[in-house]
Amino acid sequence: MVEGMVEEQVEERNTVILGSGPAGYTAALYAARANLRPLLLKGLEAGGQLMLTTDVENYPGFPDGILGPEMMDAFEKQAARFETDIVAQSVTRVDLSERPFGVWAGDLEWRAKTLILATGASARWLGVPGEEKLRGRGVSACATCDGFFFRDRELVVVGGGDTAMEEATFLTKFASAVTLVHRRDEFRASKIMQERVHANPKVKVVWDTVVEEVLGEGAVTGVRLRNVKSDEATEFATDGVFVAIGHDPNTDLVKGQVDLTDAGYVIVREPTTATSVPGVFAAGDVTDVTYRQAVTAAGQGCKAAIDAERYLEEQAHANGG
Repeated sequence: MVEGMVEEQVEERNTVILGSGPAGYTAALYAARANLRPLLLKGLEAGGQLMLTTDVENYPGFPDGILGPEMMDAFEKQAARFETDIVAQSVTRVDLSERPFGVWAGDLEWRAKTLILATGASARWLGVPGEEKLRGRGVSACATCDGFFFRDRELVVVGGGDTAMEEATFLTKFASAVTLVHRRDEFRASKIMQERVHANPKVKVVWDTVVEEVLGEGAVTGVRLRNVKSDEATEFATDGVFVAIGHDPNTDLVKGQVDLTDAGYVIVREPTTATSVPGVFAAGDVTDVTYRQAVTAAGQGCKAAIDAERYLEEQAHANGG
């Protein structure tokens, strides 16, 4: 494994992978085992969103669960074992108009015959005091990941879109009560999602209200709320805060170079991971608005590596190789 390569001449690689979550590392593992000698650039949020998760209990093969950072460390070691070059750098620029593609990380530069985008998506956070300190200790952005830990607890969900409705509804399977806090006096969510929430006896809604602070030391004990119309501040006891105000895909590097959805996610040609640019593939949360799970991201990483290998074989055959 290489941590910080310095090359004077531009090195050409069969496959360069951007991102080091489950999608990126799985792509690296499969590409390495296909003798593609992949290069993986870890990026700023090395390990992806699993680094924010304490216990992972829904990934197959870990009957006792595993800590998110431990799991990503194991992913990295497995990819490195098969001769993936792993560089602890963030990509600053890519150029998909030339072939091989240009990839830069600061002063470092590579050429890539194929590129796998596994840069993930980042949950939007509230940015209020106590939130960051208590992430993984009662503050979460993923009900599917963490809801199980809150059996018979009282929870708060923040948001007003479909994601917030889904999270609140899902959490009622475990929680004794769910309070939806929304800054406006009506939801943006689809009608059917709203109806499910209003019909659920475990969910109550607090309108025109924002969370100003998450309270607690080692774990969440409550939130400080403020009514945006009356300016009245109150403290509200809760065991957990689920922030459901959306995700932002990390696609700034390729904006204007590959086709994206209106929300900025990479469009792939299902059932493959191919993007609008031949030789560029995408996997994981950077293209997935629906599931956003470690296991689905890993599966897409596998597909992307196989797609890249097949693309390289087709190119070699077309060029008489």
